Amino acid sequence: MTTHVWDYLPEYEKERADLLDAVETVFSSGQLVLGKSVRGFEEDFAAYHGVRHCTGVDNGTNAVKLALQALGVGPGDEVITVSNTAAPTVVAIEGTGARAVFVDVHEADYLMDTAQVEAAVTPRTKALLPVHLYGQCVDMAPLEAIAARHGLAIVEDCAQAHGARHHGRLSGTMGDAAAFSFYPTKVLGAYGDGGAVVTDDDATDAALRRLRYYGMEKTYYVVRSPGHNSRLDEVQAEILRRKLTRLDTYVEGRREIARRYEEGLGDLVAPDGLRLPVTSPGNEHVYYVYVVRHPRRDEIIERLKRHDIALNISYPWPVHTMTGFAHLGYATGSLPVTEAAAAEIFSLPMYPSLPVDVQDRVISALQDVIGEF
Repeated sequence: MTTHVWDYLPEYEKERADLLDAVETVFSSGQLVLGKSVRGFEEDFAAYHGVRHCTGVDNGTNAVKLALQALGVGPGDEVITVSNTAAPTVVAIEGTGARAVFVDVHEADYLMDTAQVEAAVTPRTKALLPVHLYGQCVDMAPLEAIAARHGLAIVEDCAQAHGARHHGRLSGTMGDAAAFSFYPTKVLGAYGDGGAVVTDDDATDAALRRLRYYGMEKTYYVVRSPGHNSRLDEVQAEILRRKLTRLDTYVEGRREIARRYEEGLGDLVAPDGLRLPVTSPGNEHVYYVYVVRHPRRDEIIERLKRHDIALNISYPWPVHTMTGFAHLGYATGSLPVTEAAAAEIFSLPMYPSLPVDVQDRVISALQDVIGEF
């Protein structure tokens, strides 16, 4: 059987009774849209983060988009972010009518190089969009200072960092608003699409609730345009509400797998060879993905197929190099650290229910393959 970077079936077998009961709870409730399960999950997710508000939406892309719109980002504005991210981050920015402006990332952790941000600020800049990538947080203190100096909003993209902490602060609690994805692969994943935005600001939350529901405050009466149909599904909300109680357990499971990878692969680490993830100062990593690096990445991936191990690359194409974003005007070579990393990084299997024997098989196969070089 082929080993993949993610598989939900082991988790489903373990949690099946609770998950099916969640579906039954919704189906027998008498309300299938914006009912008790959505409200309950919003309250629980806000409480987990110690913030006042959570607005459930239909996916992580719209979570970013609506968060930006709720904070006033629109046509003609600029949002500073990174190219080393999933394309939806930039799709969301463009969905507001704003333009994405990129800065490069750090060599060690692939997170936003905050030292480059202030030089990218222009009179059009409206917001900063740090992406908490792979399971750990961007260094937020410099961004908070820049935002204060220039009157900018901060929206955290937390799609890959549920439960991660930065100097003790949870991801999602360090900006004006924070967007989460609950795509099935996430640290807190639904059994379908889902997303949410958290904030401590009453006005931002009120705007988010209008934006996700056609711009309405009351049925059939639009008070703000544009609006969207971006409601979190009731079934997914009930599943997420139950899984939220296990989030810290999921995180501990991921950390244990990361520990075993580090222990098993440590002898392969070399400056011109394998590089393992680095946890940056002040961060508590949740290992959404376990990203390693090797200059012969493509050969390694191809050879591992002989061991029935299929690995993933997050991400093989920096956003600024995609033809769909050529209009942003970034030439190849403009973000050298991002581009160099994209040619060498790849992800090992990582999910809490990953069997120990499969972890061992991945470690052994990598030792064999890299040992051949």
